[in-house]
Amino acid sequence: MCGIVGIVGTSEVAQRLFDGLKRLEYRGYDSAGIATLHDGEIDRRRAEGKLSNLQARLAENPLPGRIGIAHTRWATHGAPTEDNAHPHIAGDVTIVHNGIIENFKPLRDELIADGRVFKSQTDTEVVAHLVDRELTRGRTPREAVATVLPRLHGAFAIAFLFRNEPDLLIAARLGAPLTVGYGEGENYLGSDAHALATLTRRIAYLDEGDWACVTREAVEIFDRENNPVERPIVDSGVTPMAIDKGNHRHFMLKEIYEQPVVVAQTLRSYLSRIDERVALPIPEFDLSGVKRVTIVACGTSFYAGMVAKYWFEQFARVPVDLDVASEFRYRAPVMEEGGLALFISQSGETADTLAALRHARAENQKIAVVVNVPSSTMAREADLLLPTHAGPEIGVASTKAFTCQLAVLAAFAANLATAKGKLDRDEERRIVRHLAEAPASLNAALAYDEAIEAMAHVIAGARDVLYLGRGTDYPLALEGALKLKEISYIHAEGYAAGEMKHGPIALIDENVPVIVIAPSGPLFDKTVSNMQEVQARGGKVVLISDYDGIFAAGDNCLATITMPKVHPLIAPLVYAVPVQLLAYHVAVAKGTDVDQPRNLAKSVTVE
Repeated sequence: MCGIVGIVGTSEVAQRLFDGLKRLEYRGYDSAGIATLHDGEIDRRRAEGKLSNLQARLAENPLPGRIGIAHTRWATHGAPTEDNAHPHIAGDVTIVHNGIIENFKPLRDELIADGRVFKSQTDTEVVAHLVDRELTRGRTPREAVATVLPRLHGAFAIAFLFRNEPDLLIAARLGAPLTVGYGEGENYLGSDAHALATLTRRIAYLDEGDWACVTREAVEIFDRENNPVERPIVDSGVTPMAIDKGNHRHFMLKEIYEQPVVVAQTLRSYLSRIDERVALPIPEFDLSGVKRVTIVACGTSFYAGMVAKYWFEQFARVPVDLDVASEFRYRAPVMEEGGLALFISQSGETADTLAALRHARAENQKIAVVVNVPSSTMAREADLLLPTHAGPEIGVASTKAFTCQLAVLAAFAANLATAKGKLDRDEERRIVRHLAEAPASLNAALAYDEAIEAMAHVIAGARDVLYLGRGTDYPLALEGALKLKEISYIHAEGYAAGEMKHGPIALIDENVPVIVIAPSGPLFDKTVSNMQEVQARGGKVVLISDYDGIFAAGDNCLATITMPKVHPLIAPLVYAVPVQLLAYHVAVAKGTDVDQPRNLAKSVTVE
C-alpha cells in the first residue's frame, strides 16, 4: 500500500524521487506526487493515475530543490483524485503517508472547530494540520511531531518536510514499514529497500513506534517513548538489476520464468542433498512437542497454507487449523498452550497477518513465519524464520513467491514429521529426492508456454470461468481463479471438484469454461468423474494434466494443457505454472494492465 521516498540531498532531488517512485509503483498507483523545498518555499506536482502522468507534469514544470518527499498512492480515504493525492500541505508542513489514521474524524472535527480549512478528503491532511498547529504554538518541528504522534490511532508510515527547515526530514512508523538509507553527505527515506536501490544499499529498518530526524550528515532515531535508540545498519542486498524486467514484456512473465531458479535457491536452504535430509535454517528449534498447528495468511499465501495443511496432516499427523488472517482474531480462536502458529506473507508486512501474529503471541504460541523479506516486521517478531529466496517480486499478482512458499512448506512439513517420529529415514530420503526434482519439473512446465498462449483466446471471451481440483489441486483451483480475476477482470471461482453437484453445477452452460486441474494419480478418476458431469451438461472443459491423464480423459475437451508427469508431492508447485501462464496470456489478450491491475496493490499494510 502506498510508497514513500524522501531525500535530503546535495544535488537536485526531483528526478531521483521520481525514480524511487517507479520502483514503488507496485505498492499503489491511483495517484502520485512530489514536493521539494527551494529558496524557502515548498512546491509540489501531483497527478491522478499512473506515474507517467506525474512525469508529464514534471516535464512541463520542473521542481528545483535539494530536499523533498514523494508518494505513490493506493486510495483508502477519498477518491483517487489530484486533490486527494499526496503530498499534502498545511501551513509550513508538507506530508506523505502510508496507512490509515483510524481516529481522523474526531481529529478533523477538532481542527475545523479551531478554524482549520481542509482541501482534501484524506485522513492524511489531518496529520499535517495537527503538526502545523503545534508549530504555530511555538514548538520546533521535532517537538511538534513528538506531540502529535501519540494522538494518532491506526497504522502509518509518515514523512514530513518543513518550509523553514532546508536540512531536515522527519519520519515515523507504526504498523507500516519505513526504512532509512545512508549515503555520502546525504540521507534517504523509503517504504522499502527497493525505493533506495539506486541510491544506497546501507539501510536501517525503523522498529514499531520509531521516529527519526534525517539530515544530510546524520540520522537520529527515537523510540515511541522519545528515547534515542540505534537501529542496525545493514546491506539491503537489493540491486537495480533485481527489479528490472530484462527482456520480458511484463514483470509477471519474468517472475513466472524465474521459478525454476528461485525454487532451487530456496530448497538449498532446506535440503541436504549429500545425506538426503530435510533441515531448518535454525536446527535447534524444537518441534517435537508441537501438538497442533495454526496456519494464518491472506490471498495467494492462504492458498499455499491450504496445500500445507494437507502435507502437515499427511506427514506429521498433526491437526491443522487454517484461517484467513483478516478473520482470525474475530472468532476468538482456542489455541492450546505451546501450539505452533505459522504465518505466511510475501512481504512480511501484511497488516491483517501481522495483527494475527501478535494475537497468537499473546496466546503463548510459538511463532513461525514464511516470508520473502527476512528483514520484515514479521521476520523480526518470529521465533522461527523460514525465508523464501524468491527475490523481489514486482508484479502485483504473486507467482514465484507462491511456489517458493510451497517449497518451504513442504520441507517444513517433512521436518515436523521427522521431529514427531512420524517419518522414517527412507521416507525422508524419498521426500528430499522428490523436492529436488521440482526445479527441473518447473522448467519442463514452462516449455508449454506457447501452447497455453495459443489457447488463451478460448478463455478471454468468457464472462465467468470455473476451476476444479481435488486434494492439493483444490487450493490450486482457488489460486488459478484468483489469478484470472486479479489480472484479466474475468469473474472466476475455484471449487473442490466433488462440490460441483452441491450447487455450482447450476452455473454450467456452453458459455462457462471450466478449468480442471487433474494430474494422473490417486484422485484422478474421481476428478474426471466430476469433469464428465460438467461435460454432460454442455460445459466446455479445459483439462490440465500429464500425458497419461490427457490420453485417458482428453477427448471431448475444449482444450488440453499437457504437463510433465511428476510425483504428487511436487504437483502443486509444477501445476502452478500453467494456471499462472493461462491467467497471464488471457490478460494480455484482453489488453489489461498485467503488472498493475486496477484497484490492487502489492503490499497490503492496512487492515
